[in-house]
Amino acid sequence: MTLEEIQALERRFLMPTYDRLPFYPVRGDGCYLYDASGKRYLDLFGGLAVNALGYSHPRVRAALRNDSEPLIHVSNLIYHPYQALVAQKLARWTGLDRVFFANSGTEVTEGAIKLARAYARKHQSGNPFERYEILAVENSFHGRTTGALAATWPEKYRAPFEPLLPGVRFVRLNDTAHLRQSFDSRVAALLVETIQGEGGVVPISEEFLRTGQELCRSHDALFILDEIQCGLGRTGRMFAYQRYELKPDVVLVAKALAGGLPLGAIVARDEVAQAFSAGIHGTTFGGGPVQCRTALAVLEALEAPGFLERVEQTGAYFREQLQRLRSRLPIIREARGEGLMLAAELAVPGKEVVQQALEAGLVMNCTQETVLRFLPPLILEPHHVDEAIGILEPILTRLQANSTNQAAKHFASTEAHA
Repeated sequence: MTLEEIQALERRFLMPTYDRLPFYPVRGDGCYLYDASGKRYLDLFGGLAVNALGYSHPRVRAALRNDSEPLIHVSNLIYHPYQALVAQKLARWTGLDRVFFANSGTEVTEGAIKLARAYARKHQSGNPFERYEILAVENSFHGRTTGALAATWPEKYRAPFEPLLPGVRFVRLNDTAHLRQSFDSRVAALLVETIQGEGGVVPISEEFLRTGQELCRSHDALFILDEIQCGLGRTGRMFAYQRYELKPDVVLVAKALAGGLPLGAIVARDEVAQAFSAGIHGTTFGGGPVQCRTALAVLEALEAPGFLERVEQTGAYFREQLQRLRSRLPIIREARGEGLMLAAELAVPGKEVVQQALEAGLVMNCTQETVLRFLPPLILEPHHVDEAIGILEPILTRLQANSTNQAAKHFASTEAHA
């Protein structure tokens, strides 16, 4: 089918929930996607941080083509060998104890909210309904189901569906004083992205995270870190919070976990995990044999000697190149991020930049209207960075010139009317 035929069918039969790019890839290899004409596109978006190993990675392909393991699905009421093996790796990497598997990031967020309330109920004396509130952070994004959405800050996501899950309050971003003021006997958990992804690749400060951990400990509330986008090697460490040697009670994982198949995980310390018992929480599809077998392949690749170091090094080089562009193009307000989770914040809307880049063979994303967000496969190499910068630089240079010309015309018009 042609792109035009697919677009016509979608206009007729799909709900209008996505503002898609006019792009129809037919295959992928490494860091590249290819359309039907054979044109090659460097992918700096990675399926929104999902394709951590790029396209057609041999480990992932081998896991999916393993004919000796023909089971696609079994109920979670019976055993298969792969859940426990993936859980073992996640527990070891987080320093936590037990895992619950779901299908997506928003599902593990929902599950973590339930876990926090179940834990509070189990460990609370007196009024069993006193401690139930979840503290989230302004500018956050945790998902689109009603519970996860209640903890998501931008009004544009929440307003059409209110009233949402009650009992969520927001703390000002990186404001430790406000965080301290917000804690009381009602708080069951603090839910925070270590690095805000949809919010524009905004890091949470070490002081804020450490204060949050301290307050959770003193109030017997759960310190829940959302590593759905920034975890699993994205920053050059297995998890972003490990930069500060934090000890969360719960870590949320999804996106890259199963190499493109739907899989998410709640990882918790043992005492917290025991708040769940048989029948209190569950899922039909979460943690199926194909997903978990593929997740093992992904985790083994991330564990390979030197893999995370290369992510860190390539990310540092990429950020240096963005900083170089910023030094000569004031239209770039800031270049920020860590590892291969990076952003260039513009002084103007970035949608047209994304479109022009696509036409030139570069796939990326704009969030928060003005933030160019880069979430490439973790197998990215410096020569890919050079290729990307070679495409971006002339686009941003033209944008800078247009912006300067418009500003000059506005000034001249203002002077003429003075």
